[in-house]
Amino acid sequence: MGTWLKEWKPEDHNFWESTGKKIAWRTLTITTISLTLSFIVWYLMSGIVTKLPGIGFNFTEKELFWLASLPGLAAGTLRIVHTFLIPIYGTRHTVTFSTLIKLIPVVGIALAVMNPETPFWVFAVLAFTMGFGGGDFSSFMPSTNMFFPARLKGTALGVQAGIGNFGVSIVQFLTPALLGVAIVGAPEILKTTNPLTHEVTTKPIYLQSTALIYAPILIIMTLVCWFGLRSIPLKSSFKEQLGIFKIKHTWFCTITYFMTFGTFSGLAAAFPLMIKSLYGDFPGAPDPLKYAFYGPLIGSASRVVFGFVADRVGGSVLTTITGLGFAGCIGIMIAMGLVAPTSVDQFPYFLAMMLTIFFFSGMGNAGTFRQYPIIFKDNPVHSAGVIGWTAAIAAYGPFIFSMIIGAELESSKASGLKSVNTFFWGILIFSLLATVINWYYYQRKGAERPS
Repeated sequence: MGTWLKEWKPEDHNFWESTGKKIAWRTLTITTISLTLSFIVWYLMSGIVTKLPGIGFNFTEKELFWLASLPGLAAGTLRIVHTFLIPIYGTRHTVTFSTLIKLIPVVGIALAVMNPETPFWVFAVLAFTMGFGGGDFSSFMPSTNMFFPARLKGTALGVQAGIGNFGVSIVQFLTPALLGVAIVGAPEILKTTNPLTHEVTTKPIYLQSTALIYAPILIIMTLVCWFGLRSIPLKSSFKEQLGIFKIKHTWFCTITYFMTFGTFSGLAAAFPLMIKSLYGDFPGAPDPLKYAFYGPLIGSASRVVFGFVADRVGGSVLTTITGLGFAGCIGIMIAMGLVAPTSVDQFPYFLAMMLTIFFFSGMGNAGTFRQYPIIFKDNPVHSAGVIGWTAAIAAYGPFIFSMIIGAELESSKASGLKSVNTFFWGILIFSLLATVINWYYYQRKGAERPS
């Protein structure tokens, strides 16, 4: 079978029912499984990094935040590249290669954690390659956007992105569960210190297993992608695709998607270390990996559910609700001192507000991706390009959030009270700005491009 389909007319009812529907849903199923693996690889480091000090790696808190942030830096940069690949190379080649290349960080990090002498720069390079998993989102989404008719775009994009986002929860949930599973190599000895008695306890763990478990799945999915996917004959040159940057709505959409997905991805990456840094020194401190996966899980489920809702009520209203929800939750956290805590008793309230933010982020992610194909409905190539581009910039969320949070925590040490108040003030203000832009251009009566 060849790579390129002979024709593709999803808006033609007869074509869709006779031919298109079967191909589109098969493509969505395969690429969604692959995208879930992408998010797993992208967030591998967020689960591994909290265990490195306990098995003999003498990395500073700042270095640990660097490791958590580098996959985001790589993903944002690679998404810019992926934005333009589908109209040039097609779905089959792009998705297959993207699935295969994720074996590099999976195998590499497994080998690195087995040797306590592995230098920081090796971990930094491997953390950067984990961005392969975040980068290809900007190929998956434009591809799915082109396979489905307008009436199903919100549903299809919501299902794919939402289920793909579950990869974040999967890796953060499975990481502690896999620590006791022997696959390859000898166990590492994890040392933990009781903050009250200063008593040191040890137990064997297999940190390499948390990565190697995904290697055979990636190999299988590479084969499935190659033999199961085809490409739509909608080709466009790189120069033609650059036309999106001359349109002001490209930049407005970039702002609104950074509010929704930038917040989701950024907080998902920083959440475990933030719990550890803010609440880890109190007696009875929570284990970050017991709670961290709940945020991405809720955000992912919310994105799937509201993908269906967006097709019925429109995306802009969901985006506005998201911005207001962010502002409300962050205002409560700042007012109650939850992001500058003085007691572990504040943790349940902090957790509740953070999980609510993740819920709103899923709603906003579904809303924005329903909006963009409508805002750019006059040009399918531009529509796909904007989806890829906005996703690229929002993927810098883990890098930006982790670096700012790490820097503020470091500077607040001098006062004896760890705080990220300033960071959350910034998110609050940005969310309100993005909400106003969304309401003015896309939601209000008489809006320029209602969506």
